[in-house]
Amino acid sequence: MLQETTTAAAAGNNNAAALQQMGFAELLQNFDFVGWAVFVTLALMSVMSVYWIVINFIKNMRLRGRADRVVTTFWETPNAQDAIRFMEEQPKGEPFSKIALDAAQAAAHHQRHEGSRLVESLNRSEFVDRALRQGVTRESMRLESGLTVLATVGSTAPFVGLLGTVWGIYHALIRIGSSGDASISAVAGPVGEALIMTAIGLFVAIPAVLAYNFFVRLNRVTNNKFDTFAHDLHDFFATGARVGESPARR
Repeated sequence: MLQETTTAAAAGNNNAAALQQMGFAELLQNFDFVGWAVFVTLALMSVMSVYWIVINFIKNMRLRGRADRVVTTFWETPNAQDAIRFMEEQPKGEPFSKIALDAAQAAAHHQRHEGSRLVESLNRSEFVDRALRQGVTRESMRLESGLTVLATVGSTAPFVGLLGTVWGIYHALIRIGSSGDASISAVAGPVGEALIMTAIGLFVAIPAVLAYNFFVRLNRVTNNKFDTFAHDLHDFFATGARVGESPARR
C-alpha cells in the first residue's frame, strides 16, 4: 500500500514537472530550425500588421478631421481662384484638395487650348470628367495602402501557426516512439509547443482581420464622399455652378 502511494506521488510529481515545461521559455529553448522559422515569420507578420494598423488609423483620423472643413471652405469661398488657392495650401496627403486641383487644372488646360484638336475630340465636360475619374481612382488607391498586408496576415497567420502545431505534434510522436512512454511527462513539452504556436498564430491574425474590416468600412464611406465631391466639381467646372446653385461664382 505504501509502495503504491509512493509510486502515485512520484507520478504526480513527474506530471507536475512536465506541465511546467509547457511555458513560453521552454518553447524558445526547444525550437529547431522549423520552429524558429515559424516563430520569426509570425513575429514579422505581427510587426507589419501593427505598423499598418497605426498608419491607417492616423491617416483616417486626419482625413476625417479635415475633409468636411476642406470641402465646406472650398464651396463657401466666393471667388473660384481663392478657393483653388486654398486647395493648393492643403497638406500633400489631403485627398479632397488634390481631386479639386485635378479638375481645376483640367478645366484650365481645356480652356487654354480652345480651337485645337483637343477641344474638338473632347468637350469640356468629358475632359473634366476624365481628370476627376483619374483623381478619385488615385486617392482611393492611396487609401488602400497596407490593407493587402492586413488581409494577407489575417488569412495566413493561423496556417503558419498551424504549421508550428503540426511540427510540435510530430516531435511528440517521435518522442513517444523512441521512448515507448506515452505519459504526459514525455509529450508535455512538444504538445505545449504546439498549443503555444497555435495561440500565437491566432493572436497575430485576429487583430489584422478586425483592423482590415474596420478600415475597409472607413474607406467605403470616404470613397462615397470622393464620388459626391467629384460630381459637384464636375458640375462646377463644366457649367460654372453646382446643381442647385446660381452660376455667379467665377
